[in-house]
Amino acid sequence: MLAMISLMAVLLSACNKYLDRKSNDKLFVPTALSDLQSLLDNDGQMNAGTPSYGEASSDEFFLNNDEFNSLDQFDYSVYIWQDYFTEGSASDWGDDYVPVYYSNLVLEKLNDIARNTSNAQAWDNVKGSALFYRSYYFLWLLWDYAKAYDSTTANKDWGIALRTTSDINVPSVRATNEASYQKVINDTKATIPLLPAMPLVLTRPSKAAAYGLLARCYLSVRDYNNALLYADSSLQINAQLMDYNNDADIPDGIASGIPFKLFNKETLFFSMLGYDYYIYETPYIGSIDTSLIDLYNSNDLRLTAYYSENSNGYKSFKGTYTGDYNTFSGIATDEMYLIRAEGYIRTGQIQKGMDDLNTLLSKRYATGTFNPLSTTSQAEALEDVLNERRKELVMRGLRWMELKRLNAGGGGITLKRVVNNTAYTLLPDANHYALPIPTDIIKITGMPQNEQ
Repeated sequence: MLAMISLMAVLLSACNKYLDRKSNDKLFVPTALSDLQSLLDNDGQMNAGTPSYGEASSDEFFLNNDEFNSLDQFDYSVYIWQDYFTEGSASDWGDDYVPVYYSNLVLEKLNDIARNTSNAQAWDNVKGSALFYRSYYFLWLLWDYAKAYDSTTANKDWGIALRTTSDINVPSVRATNEASYQKVINDTKATIPLLPAMPLVLTRPSKAAAYGLLARCYLSVRDYNNALLYADSSLQINAQLMDYNNDADIPDGIASGIPFKLFNKETLFFSMLGYDYYIYETPYIGSIDTSLIDLYNSNDLRLTAYYSENSNGYKSFKGTYTGDYNTFSGIATDEMYLIRAEGYIRTGQIQKGMDDLNTLLSKRYATGTFNPLSTTSQAEALEDVLNERRKELVMRGLRWMELKRLNAGGGGITLKRVVNNTAYTLLPDANHYALPIPTDIIKITGMPQNEQ
């Protein structure tokens, strides 16, 4: 039964607005549509905790020796790809099943409320939103804890626990990778007729976000035709991009410490990386890998918008879309342009893919300095789009799955870190790309552990 035993106190505390005691000393159970919508609107639980361990394990930043030596054993084990979970440790696994729990509770209570002509819109939004949130976190959990999707082995490889009940007494079992991804796809498709094109607030799901989630999911399984289809569907609703030269959503300019406005025009769905890994609690800790910085042209405004100078001569990341120092992990139009571009290129529509890249880059370069990319070579175009994904989607929690899916397709990317004069490597086919599940969860549930 997952981490729900240890998390029940957290759940009850976070939900205290709706679980206040009545005069008869019984817990209040949400029954009205407004109660259920309010549970889903608890953005502290539903939007603020996407996984951070995958990002901490990827190749976008590094720690100097002093920073590394200041870590506790848990955090430094994450950083050097060791088997780091011990009994009782906090984890992405436990944190991400909290919004899954809320989603299941809402769906169960919704069954007790009849849908009619007067409440249809609100009822649909609650159901669609709960399905979206559950699918959203299932996909993040797959990125952390399952192997990269391989169609030849997906019906045997372990996926995640597909919790579809709020009853903590129902034991958890791991589904296969195939079943897990199919669940995300089926449930997300079911949300589309239920949700508005764009939401009242960007912490709520929408059709644009659901299409974006499907685009992410299909990209993860290397189904590029469908990734293209759903990225395009999302962009048909909202295709806006910020112009980094001058934009109302960059009120103090790209050189400012916090350049981008909260809920800027590119945001389709808002979420943030969780705080389990300490770097995401503290701004400007850690340095950006120089191999990433070297990819930028000197006229690329992202160098100024995304990075600040560190005291050690390296750069730190500041270009998050949260309006503060928290790290954005939500769905945005720039990501959809890049998924659509890659889909076009991989399906032989090279010029359309280059057009999408040029549309994005024209908003990222200093006025008058951008020379549009041009090639008829699929290999060159693919290199261009993958480079732009690296440069655009920095520190959004996406790189871990990017490494997994590229290596599954023959990418051959080996990660290396050097700390205290010791080198550590992560090979392209390493079992560690499916992160270890906390040992207390394994003991409680009897689920199989990932090989390390």
